[in-house]
Amino acid sequence: MLKHIVMIKFNDRENVPALSHRLETMLRDLLVQIDELVSMEVGLNVSTKDSAFDLVLTAGFADVKALDAYRIHPAHVEVLDFLKDTMEKATVVDYFV
Repeated sequence: MLKHIVMIKFNDRENVPALSHRLETMLRDLLVQIDELVSMEVGLNVSTKDSAFDLVLTAGFADVKALDAYRIHPAHVEVLDFLKDTMEKATVVDYFV
């Protein structure tokens, strides 16, 4: 299995809770929209440290081909479009388990 980890930090610090909940909903909807997405966990940050990110996604895929299909799926592209305007930075790690 391929694990895909993404951490997001939003640029609008005053609206982090609303942005986090909106993104969480969008991501969870992907589970029923994208067949290649085997599993997903979304976590909202509770840390008050300045270095902390706001949201973490852990997604599972059968292989790299499935992750590649996910990346270009129209429902996922909608999420990316949302992030273009709201994200300060992101960090990604993909690894096999």
